[in-house]
Amino acid sequence: MTQVMEMMRTLQENVAASRFEQERMHEALVAQFRNEELNKVNEELRKALQGQEERAIRDRSAPPSLPCSFPMPFSQEIMDTVVPANAVVVKASFTGVEDPEAHLTAFHTQMMLSGGSDAVYCKVFMSTLSGTALDWFVSLPTGHITTFQQFSKMFVE
Repeated sequence: MTQVMEMMRTLQENVAASRFEQERMHEALVAQFRNEELNKVNEELRKALQGQEERAIRDRSAPPSLPCSFPMPFSQEIMDTVVPANAVVVKASFTGVEDPEAHLTAFHTQMMLSGGSDAVYCKVFMSTLSGTALDWFVSLPTGHITTFQQFSKMFVE
């Protein structure tokens, strides 16, 4: 009987040790699972942050664009042209009541200082319009203006 009791006690110890080992293994698996989940979440956050940083860099280097719903009478070629940072800021402003030929002359005079392509002339000239003149400009058909000569002729007329 002592031998049976000894076996029983050994079995009980083995069962207790087995339960303890199972609990330890379960805790290790749960911790490993949590670490894997945290690693996945960290990787997703890292990718999202990298995407935001790339978009921010791209947005800083891209020229500002107008909202899609805003009509723009310029051709796509003019729209795609970037106005250089060193372009002269033209101080002349035209609201629609001033003499259009005098405004055009003042504009040309100021633009001669920085030069620029035909498309740059178009974009900078547009920035001098306000009031009814700007209303006229945005009422022109989309993509209608293809050269500064055409734009200035339409403006004077």
